[in-house]
Amino acid sequence: MLTPPDHVIVIFGANGDLARRKLLPAFYHLEEEGLMPKDYRIIGNSRSELSDEEFRNFALESAGEFCRRPVRDEVWARFSQRLTYVAHDLSPDDAQPVVDAVQNAEAALGSDCRRLYYLSVPPAAFSAITQAVGATGLSTRARLVIEKPFGWDLQSFLELRDTVSEVLDESQIYRIDHFLGKETVQNILALRFANGIFEPVWNRHHIDHVQIDVPETLGIGGRASFYEATGALRDMIVTHLFQVLAFVAMEPPTSLAPNPLMDESAKVFESMVVLRPEDVVHGQYRGYRDEAGVAADSGTETYAAVRVCIDNWRWAGVPFFLRTGKRMAESRQSVTLVFKEPPRRMFKEVLGDGMEQNYLSLELGENEGIVVAFLAKLPGTSIELAPARMSFDYEGSFGSELIEAYERLLLDALIGDRTLFTRADGLERTWEIVEPILKHPPDVELYEQESWGPEAGQRLIAPRRWRLPETF
Repeated sequence: MLTPPDHVIVIFGANGDLARRKLLPAFYHLEEEGLMPKDYRIIGNSRSELSDEEFRNFALESAGEFCRRPVRDEVWARFSQRLTYVAHDLSPDDAQPVVDAVQNAEAALGSDCRRLYYLSVPPAAFSAITQAVGATGLSTRARLVIEKPFGWDLQSFLELRDTVSEVLDESQIYRIDHFLGKETVQNILALRFANGIFEPVWNRHHIDHVQIDVPETLGIGGRASFYEATGALRDMIVTHLFQVLAFVAMEPPTSLAPNPLMDESAKVFESMVVLRPEDVVHGQYRGYRDEAGVAADSGTETYAAVRVCIDNWRWAGVPFFLRTGKRMAESRQSVTLVFKEPPRRMFKEVLGDGMEQNYLSLELGENEGIVVAFLAKLPGTSIELAPARMSFDYEGSFGSELIEAYERLLLDALIGDRTLFTRADGLERTWEIVEPILKHPPDVELYEQESWGPEAGQRLIAPRRWRLPETF
């Protein structure tokens, strides 16, 4: 693993929920593992008035609550001395306090160090901060990490893309999608392209359909203002699930370098058919309109299921079903490829409808791993079939902890590896694919909390079924 060069890191929105839950614990873990630069400074920035010591206490509480191991005193002593804070509402016309903080940090490190900016702020603030970075000369030797959603629709995406490209070239822009940092998502590439038993059947001749399923038991928490303007389609489908779909569906890249991988992802998006109303289901859990900050007549979807068609030689005729929702029966993150029935069903009498017992599933959640399900003969004198499974999990097989997605992606940004980040042309196409639905969204169908969503979601996939723990 490359050691990152010395860095000044600025977290905009450093006292927000993302910084608390993910960014500060991730940087601490990288320090603990010896993966941070030899020397660096992390500058927190937001409108809130905090002293350096108060920011360090905030970071310590974050690490104590969200790190997967107890905070070690000697590591914290090293890490905390590199944390400082500047309270300022950055804009192109008023950026001097942040500029001074960066220059002071660079004076301690040396003038040739790199700069990394993380926009952990609402999307409405992206443009102003980016313009300020350009107007003050802070864009030199810099990389900019931008959280999703990158825009709200096609028009806002294009406007934001143009604003950012006036300040930075594409090689400096790191549009982050933490799903792509998951070990199992990356293992899709290894599973397919390094194993001769999988790649020959990874196509329309052998695959009946593909499911990408991310239900959540959580509600919207205190994010009503964000969620009311976003909804499940923008929040999850256009960003995370489309990117995972690209890894599942892409053609073999010439290498795993950033450009070849991004090229193949972009080709998948170009082959995706623009969504039609009959391809989309919107749902809303009962009680959502009673949440603080939610309109009494809100039509925002807390559930979205879509049927995606990819019009190319590999996948023509194979539907991809994507689903996500809040307040559902179980939290899961999985990709399931369901295989077609054999052409001659000699076990028809004993099998019944057994197609759904032949599948390959990649679990992307807490227990990351791979499951292959098939039918096997039960011991005995008669031929009776029963479901059987072969399972692989990372920690059980390799005996080591997985690096968390944000840790992996932050490290990649520090060393300048854009392989697992998204590119502008691919994102533009994803907004084109959903544009008709954003302009004319379907009515939401209410569903009970702790259920598997509205009945329309079941009808969308019928006569197939969503892979649920109690079914197959």
